[in-house]
Amino acid sequence: MDPAAPHLTLATPVGDGIGLLSGLAAAAGWLFAHWYLLGLLVAGCWGLAEWIVRRLARKASAERMALELVAARHFDPGLEEIFRRGVQLARASTSMPWWAPRRTKAVQIRLRADGSRPLRYRIEGPAGGERLLSITPFGPAVTVQRGRPVVDKPRKHVVRAEFLLRGKPTAPLRDVPLDPDPLQPLVDAVSDLRAGLGDLAELRLDIQRAPKWTLRARRMHLMSDARRRERREAQRAARWLRQDASGVEDSLGWQLQQLIGSKPAGSGGGRRLVMPPVPRRVEPTEALGKLADDDHLVRVQLLVMCASDTEGRAEARLAQLQAALDVFGSGSRWAMRGWHLGPWRLGADRWPSRRGFERRWELGHCQPPRPNWVRLEELTGLLKPPTVHCRLPLLAGDLPTFEFGNPELLLQGIHQGPDGRRRLVATYARETLFEVGVGKAGGGKTERALAQAIGWAHAGGGLMFVDPHRDSWPRALPFLAHDTLKDRTALIDLGAHGPAPQVSSWNPLDMRQGQIAHEVVEATADAFASVLGWDDATAPRALTILTAALAVLVAANRAACQAGRPEDQTTLFQVRLLLTDPAFRTTALAGVEGRLDDETRAWWQTVFPTLPVDAFAVVLNPLTRLAANPVTRAFLGQATGVYNIRAAMDSKMIVWVCPGGNGPTDRLITALLARDLLRAVRSRRDVPEARRVPFRAYFDELITLTGAAPETIASMFEDFRKYRVHVHGMTQLLARLPGPVRLSLVQNASTLASTAGSQSAIAPVTAEWGDEPGPDVVAALDRFDHYMSLTVKGRRVGPVNITGPHLDDVFAAYARPHNAAAFERAARSTAGTAPLDELTTRARGQLGRVNAFLAQLTPTTPPDSQEKTYK
Repeated sequence: MDPAAPHLTLATPVGDGIGLLSGLAAAAGWLFAHWYLLGLLVAGCWGLAEWIVRRLARKASAERMALELVAARHFDPGLEEIFRRGVQLARASTSMPWWAPRRTKAVQIRLRADGSRPLRYRIEGPAGGERLLSITPFGPAVTVQRGRPVVDKPRKHVVRAEFLLRGKPTAPLRDVPLDPDPLQPLVDAVSDLRAGLGDLAELRLDIQRAPKWTLRARRMHLMSDARRRERREAQRAARWLRQDASGVEDSLGWQLQQLIGSKPAGSGGGRRLVMPPVPRRVEPTEALGKLADDDHLVRVQLLVMCASDTEGRAEARLAQLQAALDVFGSGSRWAMRGWHLGPWRLGADRWPSRRGFERRWELGHCQPPRPNWVRLEELTGLLKPPTVHCRLPLLAGDLPTFEFGNPELLLQGIHQGPDGRRRLVATYARETLFEVGVGKAGGGKTERALAQAIGWAHAGGGLMFVDPHRDSWPRALPFLAHDTLKDRTALIDLGAHGPAPQVSSWNPLDMRQGQIAHEVVEATADAFASVLGWDDATAPRALTILTAALAVLVAANRAACQAGRPEDQTTLFQVRLLLTDPAFRTTALAGVEGRLDDETRAWWQTVFPTLPVDAFAVVLNPLTRLAANPVTRAFLGQATGVYNIRAAMDSKMIVWVCPGGNGPTDRLITALLARDLLRAVRSRRDVPEARRVPFRAYFDELITLTGAAPETIASMFEDFRKYRVHVHGMTQLLARLPGPVRLSLVQNASTLASTAGSQSAIAPVTAEWGDEPGPDVVAALDRFDHYMSLTVKGRRVGPVNITGPHLDDVFAAYARPHNAAAFERAARSTAGTAPLDELTTRARGQLGRVNAFLAQLTPTTPPDSQEKTYK
């Protein structure tokens, strides 16, 4: 064997190691010399990976769904319900395919205001989480609807911002209470938004489960920092302690004490031993704060975008939203990302952040530049739609703006927006079925009703305004005095003012329009019964006598109309003759013998002769009072009256009725008019619904009117909607109305309004609003101010503070005071007025014409036998 062989064998591993080290050194040198190649390789790999991830992220984003959440006005969730909703959102964020990148595994809350609604609450997320998110813990108080794609038109001015959590990373956001609503600052920030200027504001909050490995690394870093700080604090404390001890021992006082003081035996000299403080143990819960536990910890991303077609409004809106988000700040706060350099702001609107912002905005990717970790409890205010404790602004989309001459709109008043702008607001006429106005005298109830009626009249609508005190007519007259309204307006004034009073005429028993006989009888009898308090228990005989008498007179009137002699019809005053004059009774009953039903004819033949004379007094008394008053005698004593409310409704007339007072006789007239209106409206059933002309009835001083006809007024609020006749009532005290009327008013009111008044009087109205606002707030309103709830597009709006319209301001352009006198003469002429003396004389002569006509109807039967039969 070669003696050199062992030497070569031992040297081979060493040579290999040296060669390897040389190769590594050469490779490192080459890489150092060609570092750019390594950089290009790493950048290429990173770019390829990012391209793949972005493609997958776009594909995953295309499968997202959207839900729109609409909260009811009474929505008032608890903390537990909101927390459970947050858990649902966190769980739904993971409902993505396994290949989806993490940036797409998020649920987005969109708070959007564009002028159509105060604040739209929308949730977008993975399509797989739709079933989970569709059923909310909020119950039926929140309606979940499938969200449609939102397409925005381009705006001229757009600003963007991204908000990051600043401050102590382990500190929570401020614990904002639920009352008032945490969303209130955001709602206030967009309350003055104007859709006509292209204003738009949107806030998007992305929620994503916190990455475990990132969270662990963050915790390790926080714990290391905490321990390092504790060690530094201990070292600093030890250093100060040694300095303090050295300072004491080197002081003159301590040295003198050592010289003159006796030392104990065996004690030695030297300095005292100073024990340095030991570093305190770091508690994880104290060092990590809200990051200590994994449960309900999420990562969030907050993006905001504001736009407008007017320069400066988008920037101002962003500043308002930034101030609104400051409400959530405490140890941690929301701060806008970027820097300010003089007049420039470097942020999401500038390169290089803008492109990434727009990509995340469009695709819903959650990629915050720093880990915005929060617990679900910190997001309580944003995890739910606005609640009952949120004061929502009234936008043009909530309550339309009034347009003069538009028959589809009904004037309600003046609303002042958060920005100080005032506009006339209205409701849709087809939805405003019944209105109730409550408040003290002089508060503006009648003024608002007059403004509404005048606007409706100029838009071509028909109406009836009943005012027992007549004050409304001279107030409205200058604004109605237009030639276009002259032929449509009729004034029924029973006040008989002036030296030569003129009165219109009306016969409740007139049959010229082909009315149904039993309906006319029933309406007239019910009017007497409602005023006099008759019913089947207290006055059955009076009701029977009056009904039987009216049946005879109505049958005679029908015969007169069929014979072409309507001027020979009977009136209410012939009831007295029918009951007290045997000759007239015999003639009348014989004349209508074949026109009465068997029961009525049998009653006159068998029951009437057995009645004592004093049984008629209760019926004759109110008729005597009507006959004793020359005005009512003239108004009701004409055979062919001009007043015909059914014809007025069908021809869109403007009828102003002033009964003349609130005495017993006036209440009876009011009851007759109200009952006739009820009969006329119900008679519209012979017209197809689509052809029924809308008509509005305004009742001022409901207390006076309902005192005359409580059941009639209640029936109006219950039945008139079917026949497209709508009632507007005003009263000072809701509690003074009869029970049936009050219940019908409140139950069916499309608009419920109240001016100032005593708290006890207003309390029944505010109770319908849930005492929001309370009686104390409404009682302190200024004159002409109202709180009212309205119905718009099938939902209730308000109660909101509305200023009642003043005629001199709102309808100043419509005032024609120089035409007022001529217009009033035309309105009286349309109502067929005549001098009071002339009508009274004609009423006295009516009996002769009626007798002459009935004599012609009487068959040739011996008078003695007829008198014997009906005596």
